[in-house]
Amino acid sequence: MARERRVFTREFKLGAIRLVTDKGMSVIKAASSLGIREGLLRKWKAQWEAEGEEAFPGNGNQSSRDSEVARLMAENRQLRMERDILKKATAFFAKHAN
Repeated sequence: MARERRVFTREFKLGAIRLVTDKGMSVIKAASSLGIREGLLRKWKAQWEAEGEEAFPGNGNQSSRDSEVARLMAENRQLRMERDILKKATAFFAKHAN
């Protein structure tokens, strides 16, 4: 039987990272005291160092970078559609102008 996947809140992750960074506890000791794998805590710490306040946005929440990418992709789709319409209109009027 498969084990159920555990889900950790942002606050739990930040608290675990603080044990290592602020309290000076080793990653191994902090991980064992919290009942998590050492590699997981190292991964969280690396993510926090790389992303800062935008780390661990939570389910359904996007980081500002991800939401900006989504917005730009939607804008790109819209602009391509407008370009294609203008191309067709130009070809239509060029054909009927003669």
